[in-house]
Amino acid sequence: MDKVSLVVPCFNEQDNIVPFYDEILKVFSEIPEAAFELMFVDDGSSDETFSRIAELHDKDDRVKCISFSRNFGKEAALFAGIRNVTGDCTVVLDADLQHPPALIKEMYSLWKQGFQVVEGIKQSRGKESKIHGLFTRLFYRMISHAVKIDMANSSDYKLLDKAVTTELAKLGERNTFFRALSFWVGFKTTSVYYEVADRASGRSKWSTKSLMKYAIKNMVCFSYTPLHIISIVGIIFVLVALGIGIDALCSYIRNSAASGFPTIVFLLLIGFGGCLISLGIIGIYIAQIYDEVKKRPQYIIGRRIG
Repeated sequence: MDKVSLVVPCFNEQDNIVPFYDEILKVFSEIPEAAFELMFVDDGSSDETFSRIAELHDKDDRVKCISFSRNFGKEAALFAGIRNVTGDCTVVLDADLQHPPALIKEMYSLWKQGFQVVEGIKQSRGKESKIHGLFTRLFYRMISHAVKIDMANSSDYKLLDKAVTTELAKLGERNTFFRALSFWVGFKTTSVYYEVADRASGRSKWSTKSLMKYAIKNMVCFSYTPLHIISIVGIIFVLVALGIGIDALCSYIRNSAASGFPTIVFLLLIGFGGCLISLGIIGIYIAQIYDEVKKRPQYIIGRRIG
């Protein structure tokens, strides 16, 4: 019998744990040829998330949990789960039921056909503000261009063969981008499509501000494109300066030079602004390097169930 591991990152999801578990039971009642283990990763929740999971474990030893000593972020939770499951394949999904568990049956069927990565692709983004949606689309357009992978409507909802999770678990980097790395490792890939459901309970942890920070972090850790942009902007400034210099020289030769003080001030402000932005981008990369060379663990496990 195949064993399917479910990796479920949680942060303050106390009201969603039991409904999520009930949905998983329904799904696997329709897949009699597969057993499952349910690995919750409690990302330093401040509510009763861990207690609810412990209660489920007392009734069903297929329910397991890793609980962090504090909040380390979703990326850390995903990789902690991947490194601690034992299934023939692993499904990664959220506990809030926005990733419909019913799709696992189709994912499992495609895995049985030989696909090693089954990507969950969003057909819609559910209920989100226009500003949040606009920024999300802009981010994925930029990251798709930067990493040369089409990540439009991509999600963390995936099924991964054991060979894939083994390779992902080997990665030594602290700053990870799971959604892109699952493309990067290669292997035989296909997609399934789903509608983003409403949250079963609670509010989304992803504000526009947190998504912006997440976008910048992942753009930097997975792409050199921002550094290349600095070079391009620098070349543009050199060409503009060269053009203005030639124009000023020609005007001087014709004895028709005019006052250019406003133009000079404008160019200086633009130039200094560009330099500061460039230094900021370089600083972010240096900070990422600093994080990596310290070799601190990506997460610390405080408690464990199962």
